[in-house]
Amino acid sequence: MHIHVAHRLPVLFFLALMLQACSDQEPKLIEFVDYDEGYASKPDFANLEYEHPLADTREARADLARITPDYLEGLDQEQVDQIYARLSAGSIPDGAFDGDLFFPRGSSGKSRKAEIVGGLKGLIVSYKSKKLESLGGILWKGKVFYRDERVLRNRIEDLVVLAPLIDGSVTDIPKIDVDQKDAWLMFPAKLFCGQSLLDGRRESVIIDYAYTDEIDGYRERPDYLAGRRGFKVRDEIRMVYPGLYLGRAYLGRFFLLNFTLYNKEFADRDRSAWIETGVVTEDCETGTQRLAAASNDD
Repeated sequence: MHIHVAHRLPVLFFLALMLQACSDQEPKLIEFVDYDEGYASKPDFANLEYEHPLADTREARADLARITPDYLEGLDQEQVDQIYARLSAGSIPDGAFDGDLFFPRGSSGKSRKAEIVGGLKGLIVSYKSKKLESLGGILWKGKVFYRDERVLRNRIEDLVVLAPLIDGSVTDIPKIDVDQKDAWLMFPAKLFCGQSLLDGRRESVIIDYAYTDEIDGYRERPDYLAGRRGFKVRDEIRMVYPGLYLGRAYLGRFFLLNFTLYNKEFADRDRSAWIETGVVTEDCETGTQRLAAASNDD
């Protein structure tokens, strides 16, 4: 049966609208609770986890395992915080992880600092944040964990910006090959379990640069920049699923940015078993709420 082109146009238009609507809807991976801009409206993390646990069932773990670094970077900061607060530290990582960083964003999608400042100044802050984000992405490519030594080093692939700050020759800086790309190992830090600055109910894996000068291979310049005589950097991470960690970076006690750490080999190897069993080695204290949940499962 022949249908005139003019008659097909409304049908095609309707189908196009339906396809567009479907493409605009991101799959809902995680449940969040409502909040407003005011601090008093922020959720209680214990109640949030009680009402919307992240990994209590196989189906929930399967949803959690679909999370990617790109998904996390698309969330506003309050949503990132709600995810982080419901995670546990998991295992202290071992080996090389690819890293990506992203600055806090408000519900509008802009830099949260820009929302606070507002107006023309806010636009400038947002622009500078994007430049810093891009610069960080160029300089920093991830971290290498030495679990047995409880030490970490950062992977730096481009020394152009840091070169004026480096004392001596760069040829004696240790390097690592990851995916056929060389990276310098710089800014060492100590690894241990400790209290989260966001959520004190359970521990996180702490990446502490305060006493970086006590670690073998320390180089005064530029490594001191991250230490107690520099910017006083302190990172903390929790496991989303085996192979993927969500992190928070602080300067002193000032929250600066989020970051992700991902090792595809580890994720491909361990993620499926974790989805089925929920079992993972917990090197840090999981807190009484997680212990109560585990006992109820038994």
